[in-house]
Amino acid sequence: MLRLALTGPESTGKSTLSQQLAAHYGARWVPEYARAYLAGRQLPYALADLEAIAHGQLAAEAAAEAAGGALLVADTNLLVIKIWAEHAFGQCPAWIAAAVAQPRYDLVLLLGVDVPWEPDPLREHPQLRQHFYDRYRAALRAGPDPFAEIWGPPAQRLAAAQQLVDGLLRAQP
Repeated sequence: MLRLALTGPESTGKSTLSQQLAAHYGARWVPEYARAYLAGRQLPYALADLEAIAHGQLAAEAAAEAAGGALLVADTNLLVIKIWAEHAFGQCPAWIAAAVAQPRYDLVLLLGVDVPWEPDPLREHPQLRQHFYDRYRAALRAGPDPFAEIWGPPAQRLAAAQQLVDGLLRAQP
């Protein structure tokens, strides 16, 4: 099973694009576990909440992978948890950092900040999107998984992502 993850700052279209890709390829889609976890909870969250979210995200990916198929598309990855933990709490649990340092995906798509911000009760930092983008890019450059940056309006993003996934699928034995 090929594994694809989307990552990047808040409000960059990860959920929309990941759902489009999963639908297009008939792939297993793994939504962002944090949304379900934080829905209806009292904010602010604690570091323990981020650890619970990380465990939930990994469990959701494992369940999707166990269900089989040629492609898994994850709306997000643990890099999001790592960067948020470091930003919000000045530290990241060692097990999350270790998991991020291990190869996990055949491709990670880093979504650019060139789309309009859409307010959401769970989104926190519209003014810091470029700052976070730069952190994601630096982490991905230093990390184990191949990645590509995706920019442009929604249709252009989808076409670019499909081209990359098509290349992955063609390269499969």
